[in-house]
Amino acid sequence: MSLTKKLGAEFIGTFWLVLGGCGSAVLAAGFPNVGIGLLGVSLAFGLTVVTMAYAIGHISGCHLNPAVSLGLWAGGRFSTAELLPYIVVQVLGGIAGAAVLFVIATGQVGFDASASGFASNGFGEHSPGKYSFVAAITAEVVMTFMFLIIIMGATDKRAPQGFAPLAIGLGLTLIHLISIPVTNTSVNPARSTATAIFQGDWALTQLWMFWLAPIAGAILAGVVYRWFESED
Repeated sequence: MSLTKKLGAEFIGTFWLVLGGCGSAVLAAGFPNVGIGLLGVSLAFGLTVVTMAYAIGHISGCHLNPAVSLGLWAGGRFSTAELLPYIVVQVLGGIAGAAVLFVIATGQVGFDASASGFASNGFGEHSPGKYSFVAAITAEVVMTFMFLIIIMGATDKRAPQGFAPLAIGLGLTLIHLISIPVTNTSVNPARSTATAIFQGDWALTQLWMFWLAPIAGAILAGVVYRWFESED
């Protein structure tokens, strides 16, 4: 598969993750009387990954996330040459998904992306549950670590075949159930960047943490799983 096709698949996949996951939070989470709430938003993020894993996993590997690409690279599963191009198109795909979501959301009279938060990630006063910076960075590092352990384990050649997309999607659902109250759940710098751009205020100021923590957790997981794969 050519790099161009892989990058196209990553763009589409990350576009869908942001539009589907963040879209559920912005458009449907608190919809009067029938809002999908925490459970629905968590499931939506998981479903975006499951659907794209089956749709483009055989093309690009369905990373959809700079932290995932870096974690797989640290674990010896991904080439250095493709790392930066993957990260760039993931961010661009996420921004495109957020742009479409912005167009849809602003079709409602009175909608304000900045005031609503636009499903952005935050800590302190911008955490949904007003969790501290220490709580937020801990959650993001640990949740991303576990996400990469799930990804690398489920895609290990020794694992049962054909079930990886379900394990990964359900893993992301569980991660959101745990950490939406803490940070609105990032574990994905591309997703965080996309919504922060349209929120345009505090989300941009706090964005650095949602790059640092997921990348740290992912690289640590890559190193740990590489040890599990070693023969000694």
